Amino acid sequence: MPKFTVDVSEEDLKLIERGLLRMNHSDGNSHGPLDVQRLAAMLMQDVALAVRRPGSWEGDHMSQLLCAHGYPL
Repeated sequence: MPKFTVDVSEEDLKLIERGLLRMNHSDGNSHGPLDVQRLAAMLMQDVALAVRRPGSWEGDHMSQLLCAHGYPL
């Protein structure tokens, strides 16, 4: 499986980790407890779903997010 590195500021990483702590209190999730690596993998899986299954809710939501940032699929 390919691996890669992403540069994130220390401030953003702290905010992401704080958000993950909040998210991990829920039992109703699809990927189990998230850490930064699992979060990144889940988001990229959803981008792949946006291409593979455009009508899926995951793909549709990711497409909307990307479009909001100026990256239409």
